Amino acid sequence: MRSSNPVFSRRGFSRDNGYAGFNAAPQAGGPAVGTQGNPYAQQGGNPYAQNPYAQQDLQNGAPPQAPASAGRMTMDDVVLRSAMTLGTVVVGAVLAWALLPVSSTSYGLAIGSALVAFVLAMVQSFKRKATPALIIGYAAFEGVFLGVLSEMYNSQWSGAPFQAVLGTMAVTGATLLVYKAGWIRVTARYARIGMTIAIAFVVVLAVNLLLVAFGVAPDGGLRSNGPLGAIVGILAILIGAFFLTLDFKQIEDGIAYGAPKDEAWLAAFGLTLTLVWIYVEMLRLVAIFSGDD
Repeated sequence: MRSSNPVFSRRGFSRDNGYAGFNAAPQAGGPAVGTQGNPYAQQGGNPYAQNPYAQQDLQNGAPPQAPASAGRMTMDDVVLRSAMTLGTVVVGAVLAWALLPVSSTSYGLAIGSALVAFVLAMVQSFKRKATPALIIGYAAFEGVFLGVLSEMYNSQWSGAPFQAVLGTMAVTGATLLVYKAGWIRVTARYARIGMTIAIAFVVVLAVNLLLVAFGVAPDGGLRSNGPLGAIVGILAILIGAFFLTLDFKQIEDGIAYGAPKDEAWLAAFGLTLTLVWIYVEMLRLVAIFSGDD
């Protein structure tokens, strides 16, 4: 299961037919860690071979803790790359908000930026290795799109972007808390069920978009500003939270299994995709609950 974000990309720390985050940890007494379940076994050998605590971790049912090793991804790497990527999104959004007044021209630029961001995201998604230039480029164009979109919403529902940011932070924090507390176990079955629901959701929204475009659902259909639209928005945010749990698991396992350092960019890329998804849906939800059509 490689996909773990709204565009269902092929990003991930897996280099085989599996997904590192959902591979069962090798059992004590079985093959050494790195030869079974570790997608990096052929990339620099087994990082746990000299780790006296690896077997103890496995017996306790916890992912093995990777020993310090040059060139291996760490949480600091993930935090730094994520800050750079999200920071680029924020800078792009602020500049677009400040320099592009709400108009047909700015709408056109926003749509163009969204298309460029989508293309860059898809190119990175199908690459086997992280390309920082693609990821930062995606973040910059996505930022322009979000800046214009946020300004548009703010012009009709004052304060909506700020509320959406707070809502996104709340969802992210709550999801992380639930994940770290162990209330959600990210297993292969969990991922399959969640991805099935997410794919079905996106397909239904695509059909709805076509119906709206052809005038069959002029009021927006599932994306209306009424109760149905609110329900769809809440479901979309819950799906975003699901993607966050996959992101957290992917990062955790990537560190535990000794992922190469440059794959911290993939973690940042995935988190950015997911957070943008949640923010946009939160923005729509705030507008619906504002009750001013």
